[in-house]
Amino acid sequence: MSIDGRIRELSRRHLSLEAQLQDALAHPSSQDEVIREIKRRKLRLKEELERLRAGTRSAA
Repeated sequence: MSIDGRIRELSRRHLSLEAQLQDALAHPSSQDEVIREIKRRKLRLKEELERLRAGTRSAA
């Protein structure tokens, strides 16, 4: 998979996690641990996206 393809895939997954997070926050019965895990996963994706984007900018 190309770097651009990887960036698109990670962006899609990040958006999906954002939707899950908003859904969990909208339901008061959601457990705090579930919300924390979604946030952790989003942060990992964001960090990887930033690293990939920085690599493509420096290579250009």
